[in-house]
Amino acid sequence: MKFTDEVVRIIKSIPKGNVMTYGQIAKLAGSPRGARQVVRVLHSMSKKHQLPWHRVINAKGDIGFKDEEMFAVQKLSLESEGIAVSPEGKINLTVYQYWPEC
Repeated sequence: MKFTDEVVRIIKSIPKGNVMTYGQIAKLAGSPRGARQVVRVLHSMSKKHQLPWHRVINAKGDIGFKDEEMFAVQKLSLESEGIAVSPEGKINLTVYQYWPEC
């Protein structure tokens, strides 16, 4: 349960206007190869914990959704926080990636 609690805490700490990657969150939570578990936590706990799920993207800096509607929701959510997102869903990690001091 500790990993899940850490994932939730880390995601909640991502400031507006920033993003983190699934793998980055997994590593900080103590499981460097646990990116898929981060996806699971987001999927199952975003509503319950009111997580800013839209601030979590893949390691390439891309929105991971293939579903057009969810892709659009995430893109608009990020843009509303001032994050530049390309039409293909690409985010510049050099500019927008958050590195917490945890």
